[in-house]
Amino acid sequence: MAKVVCTSYVFPEEIGRLEAAGHRVVGPESEAPLPRARWIAELSDADALVCLLTDRVDREALRAGRSLRIVANVAVGYENVDVDVDAARERGIVVTNTPDVLTEATADLTFALLLGAARRIAEADAAVRRGAFPAWGLDQALTGSDVHGKTLGIVGMGRIGTAVARRGRLGFGMEVLYHNRSRNEAAEAELSAAWVPFDELLAESDVVCVHVPLSDETHHLFGREAFARMKPSVILVNVARGPVVDEEALVDALASGAIAGAGLDVYEREPAVHPGLIALTERVVLAPHLGSATRETRRAMARLAVDNVLAVLAGRDAITPVS
Repeated sequence: MAKVVCTSYVFPEEIGRLEAAGHRVVGPESEAPLPRARWIAELSDADALVCLLTDRVDREALRAGRSLRIVANVAVGYENVDVDVDAARERGIVVTNTPDVLTEATADLTFALLLGAARRIAEADAAVRRGAFPAWGLDQALTGSDVHGKTLGIVGMGRIGTAVARRGRLGFGMEVLYHNRSRNEAAEAELSAAWVPFDELLAESDVVCVHVPLSDETHHLFGREAFARMKPSVILVNVARGPVVDEEALVDALASGAIAGAGLDVYEREPAVHPGLIALTERVVLAPHLGSATRETRRAMARLAVDNVLAVLAGRDAITPVS
């Protein structure tokens, strides 16, 4: 019998699958996550760890897990897991993630933020609720921007970036530009997407959507220089990782009118949000990291994480390993 530690709530049917396989599961008794000290202590005799992006699986955690065989991260990204620890690799700890299953949900949210900022949906909702229904006019209050037929710039043309591009091209007739480390020939063929240098994408796009992983190379990729190259009418949408965008520079760009709007689902210091962003209510839409937050997707993520655990504990290869 193996021991599986879950840092946060996992759907009962997935716990049932682990228990049916003969494993002992330790996790929170409610939807509140286990305190870090508790789950690290539980790792002392654990074989598997199921964790979230908000759980820092660092050297301390890996040293505590002397018997660990797998860290199943319930997310696409895995920068919270210190996968570069040589000792972890030498001990054969497998790290897995949950790609693919959240692609469409995250692409949907990207477009929700895009449309929300362009058409000023949050502002309009607030106006109606406070009884400030604007008088109709050719230049009435809360006039927004068209999305259809505009140029969509995708930075990071992976699974999610391609899904967003598909919505833009096929649903809204948008021209698609993209920048990626390598060419995505399938997206070019399907969507007539065009690879362009980063600076050209910034200069030509009406909407810029960010879908890159966080790395030393992408940290503050969007800073003052990037915003200075954009159109004053551009809308920036970030559903990737918060530190890819320099929030101080973004606040200044929005407040000065250097760019027109933003839709954000991720932040530099989550769960804290830059107070300047909170204060900006025009054409700025803020969501609390909801990219994968649909019932169907969250269940699929938990299912894939448990599938990985069951495979490794049974002596089989992991389904979606990252290291």
